[in-house]
Amino acid sequence: MNAPHWVRRAARTAALASVLAVTALVVPQSTVQSTEVSLVKIRHAQGVAVGGEDVVWILAVGSDARPGQSMVRSRGDALQLVGINTRTGSATAIGVPRDSWVSIPGHGREKINSALYFAGPRGMAGAMRNLTGIEPDYVMVTRFPFFEDMVDDIGGITVTNPRRFYDPYLKKEGFARGRIHLNGYNAMAFSRIRKGLVGGDFDRSANQQRTLRGIHARIRSQADRPGFIERGVMTVMAHMDTNASPAELYELAQAVARVDPSKITTCVVRGRIGFVGAASVVFPDVAQARRLGREARSDAALRHC
Repeated sequence: MNAPHWVRRAARTAALASVLAVTALVVPQSTVQSTEVSLVKIRHAQGVAVGGEDVVWILAVGSDARPGQSMVRSRGDALQLVGINTRTGSATAIGVPRDSWVSIPGHGREKINSALYFAGPRGMAGAMRNLTGIEPDYVMVTRFPFFEDMVDDIGGITVTNPRRFYDPYLKKEGFARGRIHLNGYNAMAFSRIRKGLVGGDFDRSANQQRTLRGIHARIRSQADRPGFIERGVMTVMAHMDTNASPAELYELAQAVARVDPSKITTCVVRGRIGFVGAASVVFPDVAQARRLGREARSDAALRHC
């Protein structure tokens, strides 16, 4: 008789955790590849339980670090607060424009992307908590070259682009309107271009959410292939600095793969453009940000935007 699904999943998780743990012990540190992604487990996080009652919140940050700079002490670029309901399969993403003028714990008011520079991933988590009322369980910071490689490794992604736009530096020929397939470089450009968009930072954040949907759709389409999740976790581990356990990483990957595309909701925090001294900033609609946080906190679902 076949074992119940949860038993098979637990055995698979334990086996992978054992492999990763042994690998970490026997592979010399000199062979470990450069750190291209950091996953910081915030103090109150208790881990992930797929099929349980938990909603796990992950703050995804694209680091603007240049070669030789610390990835986790540079300014953040793409900022998406992602919630996953491990019981229902629903997920949501709350996008925050990187120039949002917010309170950063211990550093007064600054652009939210500077929280990473001033106080690392935990400072970024605190700034997001001050804005939305949700403190993420994990903060994931990546370099853009690693993001490009990851998209290429999964075979590229497909997104639906609402309007044509271009950038003379990142994408001279531009992105066509409609459904388009993106390789790693184009996914990065699609997510980072701002100046060619009518809504500027707000439209860029929405494009980042379209990119996340594309990545999720691709992962979900491949998740049942034997070894796909395991290979993905081990590849990321080779480039990752984290305080989370191997089993948690596998459970996070499983949680992402199990999200139901029809239960994904997204919203970008609104605001108005203004100035603080000579600096152009976004004054976010804090009331809206807090409402989104209250609405999605318990079930990772947004009903209004």
